[in-house]
Amino acid sequence: MKRILFVASESVPFIKTGGLADVVGSLPKNFDREEFDVRVMLPKFACMRDEWKEKLVYKTHFYMDYNWQNRYVGILETELDGVTFYFIDNEYYFNGPKPYTDDGLWDIERFAFFSKAALSALPSIGFRPDVIHCHDWQTGLVPVYLDNFRFAEEFYRGIKTVMTIHNLKFQGVWSTKKVQEITGLPQYYFAPDKLEAYKDANLLKGGIVYADRVTTVSKTYAEEIKHPFYGERLDGLMNARSNCLSGIVNGIDYDEYNPATDIWLAANYDISNFRKEKVKNKVELQKELGLEVDPKMMMIGVVSRLTDQKGFDLIAYVMDELCQDCIQLVVLGTGDEKYENMFRHFAWKYRNKVSANIFYSDPMSKKIYGSCDAFLMPSLFEPCGLSQLMSLRFGTLPIVRETGGLKDTVEPYNEYEKTGTGFSFANYNAHEMLATVRYAEQIYYDKKRDWNKMVERAMSADFSWKTSAKQYEDLYRSI
Repeated sequence: MKRILFVASESVPFIKTGGLADVVGSLPKNFDREEFDVRVMLPKFACMRDEWKEKLVYKTHFYMDYNWQNRYVGILETELDGVTFYFIDNEYYFNGPKPYTDDGLWDIERFAFFSKAALSALPSIGFRPDVIHCHDWQTGLVPVYLDNFRFAEEFYRGIKTVMTIHNLKFQGVWSTKKVQEITGLPQYYFAPDKLEAYKDANLLKGGIVYADRVTTVSKTYAEEIKHPFYGERLDGLMNARSNCLSGIVNGIDYDEYNPATDIWLAANYDISNFRKEKVKNKVELQKELGLEVDPKMMMIGVVSRLTDQKGFDLIAYVMDELCQDCIQLVVLGTGDEKYENMFRHFAWKYRNKVSANIFYSDPMSKKIYGSCDAFLMPSLFEPCGLSQLMSLRFGTLPIVRETGGLKDTVEPYNEYEKTGTGFSFANYNAHEMLATVRYAEQIYYDKKRDWNKMVERAMSADFSWKTSAKQYEDLYRSI
């Protein structure tokens, strides 16, 4: 039996700010239980909902030397879907209205504490993992501390580590002097071939240097981050570690995202009856949002954070041209004020064609996935991306830029070979995007049979967590 410990700063259903939480919450329950005992360790944030806090059971506590003081470390646990979750308790560090603060140094101190406590807790809970799987910069110090612990204690020798980068943009950077002071790590670790980068200490870099394997959340992103444009100043390191670097695409929960059972849809459908049933959702959504009611009009959805990273500067550039076409555009999300106001403006100017929903709601997102014909996602970079996986599942064909996980999961339509599950364009260029949207419109209106065949292929693609779990199992076996 291989023992695996996930160490991360968030996990559904306990605490979530982004896609990281979905991975940490969903992946462990999809491993083969005969061969893998996978457990998860998280901080016990005060901002967790009470219904979860009440389920936590006190296990033990101890005191740990940290930042020149003796710090309390409590350990609580609970079980969910057959997976054991441990929580590191310390009110000084994890009290607050949000899991992350706007104070970079304070966050570094909190998560460095969490990384050291996670390792120190292992003998107390009687669980010695074969592999510790760390996620993002918040746990970047786990492999570094582990290296340091090995010198002192037999218990830690032979434990392997995997470092998963969910988004290379966030690295946990602060002055070397301060980070060394807080962490208590020897001077030796703060050299350019270890934790130091561009004269500062970089927690994610430490994790990448000391982990036995480094993964990221798609094959293409694993290649992209070796280049300066995507490498966030760590491209040299990614090249140096390329023999240990691989990409595994995230999955989605196929029970939660299921057009056949979703309670928010006006009409449920599956691969056998979407031709008749899916359009009923479109008509209902048109009525709900005050758009022109026309079952034949092509509807394009956008569910996203409204930021530059997601390609909204491209959409803004050609929005007027796009609105001349025979389409409707439904947008859901919040983000940069300039994009929020841009969509509000066009919803006012083309009120029967554009609907701007500047908020976030899970039910509305499901309605958009289940009603639209196509889904637009022209990201500048996208380590994995989950929205395109959801739209494939709902038979809503993605129109994406070929980057990161979008390139790995959406197969572009080929009208000669009759293959593909969506549409894509290569260059980060507004008119190239517009041309691709118009090509999709042409297929939708003039080659409906081809379009429906594509929907069938999209709905039969398998991006469930089971597929990702199998690849992680192979990775664990290999180390």
